Order: sequence, then C-alpha cells, then structure tokens
Amino acid sequence: MPQGKPEYVPDDGLTTRERRNRPLVIVHTGPGKGKSTAAFGLALRAWNQGWPIGVFQFVKSAKWRIGEERALRVLGETGEGGPVSWHKMGEGWSWIQRPGSEEDHEADAREGWEQIKRDLAAETYRFYVLDEFTYPMRWGWVDVEDVVAALRERPGNQHVVITGRDADPRLLELADLVTEMGKAKHPMDRGQKGQKGIEW
Repeated sequence: MPQGKPEYVPDDGLTTRERRNRPLVIVHTGPGKGKSTAAFGLALRAWNQGWPIGVFQFVKSAKWRIGEERALRVLGETGEGGPVSWHKMGEGWSWIQRPGSEEDHEADAREGWEQIKRDLAAETYRFYVLDEFTYPMRWGWVDVEDVVAALRERPGNQHVVITGRDADPRLLELADLVTEMGKAKHPMDRGQKGQKGIEW
C-alpha cells in the first residue's frame, strides 16, 4: 500500500470518506509476543482522538499491574484525550456483586461478555480492547457465534480489537484486520523470565 492508498477499490457505492471511516474489528493472534501491546498502542491513538475507551481483560490476573493500564488510566483522567474505563476479570467485574463466593472464571467471562454486549448496544465506547478474549471462546465459556453476531450488528462507529492466541476461524472471517504475531525468537527460550518494562 504505497502512500496509504489501497490496491483495490470495491464497487460498493460508498464514498472514499465513508469507506475510510467504517468501524473495524481487529484481531491480534498468533504465538508471538506483542498482541496486547499492539492493541494498547491502538488505544493510545484512540485516546488521542478523544474517543471513549473500554478495556476488558479476560485472563490476566487482577494482581498484575501492567504498564499500559497505569498509563492509560492516568491519560484518561487528564481530560485531554478520551476517557478510559478498565475492567479485569480476575478482580471480578465491577458490575457483579457476589460477596463471599468462590471465583468462577467461566461465569465471570460470560458476564463480562454480556456487559460488553450491553455497552456495544448502548455505544458506550468508541474503542474497545478485549484483551485475551480468544481464550474464553476457545474454552467454550463464551459462544463464538454470539460474539460474531454481536460484533457484526453493533451500531454506530465502534472499533473493537481482540487479542489472544488461536483465534476462532469464524472470528477471523468477520474481522476487517487480522495480524498474526509470529515468534522467531524469545528470551524465555533461553530460560529468561519476563522483566519489568518489557512484559509489564
């Protein structure tokens, strides 16, 4: 795509501006490092445009304090860009009240997805990061067909980026942009654990 010009222009009746501004479903998948990092890079661009951002983390522990979370939360509070809402499954979704109950990750994932559907219907955010969301689909906790239908039918101009390995082929078929991160080499191959500033 030299100079950002597409090689193919479909005969779809849309103007260049209409085609350019269509909302996207983006999937970052594959065995390589950087899927979530790339999604949060897009979130920074969304913040800069003043778009409301909703981040939903499905697998990462609530105890992990990743750098992107702190940075985006602080940026969201400045009032200069878009507001940022951050939800982690491991903490229990903020809208679930189950005091004293044992953690049920499957139920949490289902409720998290139900909240995302409500947010999509209400057009709560302009940009969504569904981090590690391929796993609940792969494990059967969330129905893939339901996800595909909700994303296909979402109203307005809402962009959604989904991260995680082994993305379902039905999700890939729906997506407008799919990037597969490959691993050629990783420090963990030599027994080196993750480190500050690189993994979190």
